[in-house]
Amino acid sequence: MTNQFEKYQFPKEKFELIGSERTLKDVKLDTKPVGYFKDAFMRFSRNKASVVAAIIILVLVLFAIVGPFCGHQSYTEAYKTDNTIINYKYLLPKLSFMEGTGIWDGTKKEEVSLNKLNIYRAMEEEMNANVLVDILNEETTVDAFGKESTLYTVRIDSYRALDVKRMTLTADEYAALQQWQDETGIQVILPRVNNEVVDKNPSVWFQCDRKGNAILDKDGNFLPAYYTAKDGYPDDYTSSVRLASDPYNEGDMDGAYRYAQRTGSAGKYNYVVRVNSYNYFTYKYGEEPSFIFGTNEKGYDIFTRLASGARFSFLLAVFVSVINLFIGAIYGAIEGYYGGTIDILMERVSDILGGIPFMVVTTLFNLHLASKVGVVPALLFAFVLTGWLGMAARVRMQFYRFKNQEYVLAARTLGAKDFRIMFKHIFPNSLGTIITGSVLVIPGVIFSETSLSYLGIINLDSSTMSSIGAMLSAGQGSMTHSPHVVLFPALFIALLEISFNLFGNGLRDAFNPSLRGVEE
Repeated sequence: MTNQFEKYQFPKEKFELIGSERTLKDVKLDTKPVGYFKDAFMRFSRNKASVVAAIIILVLVLFAIVGPFCGHQSYTEAYKTDNTIINYKYLLPKLSFMEGTGIWDGTKKEEVSLNKLNIYRAMEEEMNANVLVDILNEETTVDAFGKESTLYTVRIDSYRALDVKRMTLTADEYAALQQWQDETGIQVILPRVNNEVVDKNPSVWFQCDRKGNAILDKDGNFLPAYYTAKDGYPDDYTSSVRLASDPYNEGDMDGAYRYAQRTGSAGKYNYVVRVNSYNYFTYKYGEEPSFIFGTNEKGYDIFTRLASGARFSFLLAVFVSVINLFIGAIYGAIEGYYGGTIDILMERVSDILGGIPFMVVTTLFNLHLASKVGVVPALLFAFVLTGWLGMAARVRMQFYRFKNQEYVLAARTLGAKDFRIMFKHIFPNSLGTIITGSVLVIPGVIFSETSLSYLGIINLDSSTMSSIGAMLSAGQGSMTHSPHVVLFPALFIALLEISFNLFGNGLRDAFNPSLRGVEE
């Protein structure tokens, strides 16, 4: 009978005898060991949606850090002391390199009557600036009484179309402004107007009827309605640059335009003037106005305002997340490790705190605590009072999962103390879930703070700071005519929440121990 093992026999030449003088050693592995966090990063990087979300979050964080230092710094610093910033409200988003494209260049389409069209034309003539970018359409309509009216669809430069403002300057301010005009050749001070319509609209410098309709000469030109020297008012003859049309330039002293009305007594004179708002901005803040995200109803720069609000939201959310991690980790570790009666009692405390509505807590803290410690600390206390409960439950679950594992029993057998077992052996194995939970607290806090500000339960809006919710709430009334006031805060919060959702999903899968070493 054939030996059944014959087919497994190997020829002798396949074997090599090793002498006793030679020693066999293990060969060093060519591959390097992959650590827990490195493996998690490798798996996270394969999730393209999460990577894109992480990049977006990074961009938003950089915007929150750098944004407040961009824009017109001297302008933003004047929020508390300069009441003229209201002159620059509802300016449209503008990027200098987009000028002339009709997109993000500070221009807008507007439907106007002939009266308003004449005002824009008059502004162009007086200020020598391109206010009317284009007249897109002209439409004549007839009302029920047979009266015809013409509507014009125009594109205007919202910056150049700023209304002329009437201001009161001290003698020193008036002299400094005239000196700047002489040095730069830029006309800021405009002549005074002898027209009752100017009380309603200081931009009207031409002769018009009581309804504001322009009175034109036979050639269709505007007729000036400026005060002149012969009017005999106690005005100040300006020593600065004048309009090109000023008769003073031709030597006509009686017909010279008057640029200010002097008020007050000797030694304490003030001067009431009409100023070109665009050029006054250049004089006051050292550069021409141009706001990337435009301005809101108070004239605040939306770009820097949104960045500072985002920075506050990020700082608040990170601070709350760290505090909740600290409290929740200790509380949940004690619950999960000891279990039994201790766990039952501590869980009942958690149930009681968890049953208190967050909205009620925030409202009560804002009503009774904010006046003593401030709105921000009161808001922080409200978030921390019950915010750690979710982290505690998560840590408790992880401790129940790992506390009876063999390595924990071995450590206990070797005499390890409870504290060492809890935070040296069990806690590190729960780190992935805990990190994911802590990161996902951040968008939740930001969204809650935004909602509270939007509803008016807390008020974080001031000249020095704001929040995304306060910006959304304040911009509701301007959505029809200036939607950009709401658009950018809404876009920021939407991008943030969506990105954190995708980022959290990728982070959760990356730290999942059951997926360690799995290749997609």
